[in-house]
Amino acid sequence: MVDRADVEAAREAIAGRLHRTPTFSSATLGARTGASVYLKAELFQKTGSFKPRGVLTNLAALTPEERGRGVIGISAGNHAQALAWGAATEGLDALLVMWRGASEAKIAATQGYGAEVDLESSGPTDAFARLEQLVEQTGRTLVHPFDHPRTIAGQGTVGLEVLEDVPDAVVVVVPIGGGGLIAGVATAAAGRARVVGVEPETSRAMHDALEAGEPVPVDPTSVADGLNAPFAGANTLEIVRERVEQVVLVSEAELEHAMRFLYTHTKLACEPAGAASTAALLAGKVPLEQGETVVAVVSGGNVAPETAVAILAGR
Repeated sequence: MVDRADVEAAREAIAGRLHRTPTFSSATLGARTGASVYLKAELFQKTGSFKPRGVLTNLAALTPEERGRGVIGISAGNHAQALAWGAATEGLDALLVMWRGASEAKIAATQGYGAEVDLESSGPTDAFARLEQLVEQTGRTLVHPFDHPRTIAGQGTVGLEVLEDVPDAVVVVVPIGGGGLIAGVATAAAGRARVVGVEPETSRAMHDALEAGEPVPVDPTSVADGLNAPFAGANTLEIVRERVEQVVLVSEAELEHAMRFLYTHTKLACEPAGAASTAALLAGKVPLEQGETVVAVVSGGNVAPETAVAILAGR
């Protein structure tokens, strides 16, 4: 299992290459919840999400032979953009498996960083099967979007920054897709703060894995495409089971309301996935004591303009 020393090592491996994203207080959100609320703005990270943290941690560990063969990844968009960007900065060839129906904006951004994009799959479940085929065919090194220990450790650097910037935080609320971010944050925060995870009701890979005791396939359909993992990771599930206090579910309407709230009241133009932690707070689904200090991770800001306009307009 990944431990705090691994997260600290990840921070050293990626030091000086990424933004230290800001943490804002939100009096309006605090008034709504009765807590002292802060927002960790990972939408201001390079490529628009937390994903480069795990990517660079993985790339730093590649051997010369692995670098020569290139890298491969799979993603609805945020990990794809991060891996494409990271590979470009290091002169590596990158292939990203995405799927038909994924965000056109995220596909274009991934290609814009210089990566090749494979769109043979019809959805995320098919795409993982396609990924296995391409790894075998090409010999590329897989940079996993959520379940590799180095990915988890890299994402955990978010948690280190949260606890340094808000040392009195007692609760950290984190969105969940495949579980890499929450597993990393929970590892960094172990013994320091309670961690609560948030998933959409229509994309509940971790929730269902916890109930089943093992990863199970799901058919994710949330507007929060950044959380639409078709299963939770085995490694992330183990960490969440041991280190996360609770995983709560939010509706599509609650996600959209939270996205509008963040845009209107905090001026954070996040994507639906990035609004998940705020959605849980606004809906009263995170157990809090009066006056407790809580940090909600706003995990990304990569949303197609037409999707953002429709949500912000309440359509």
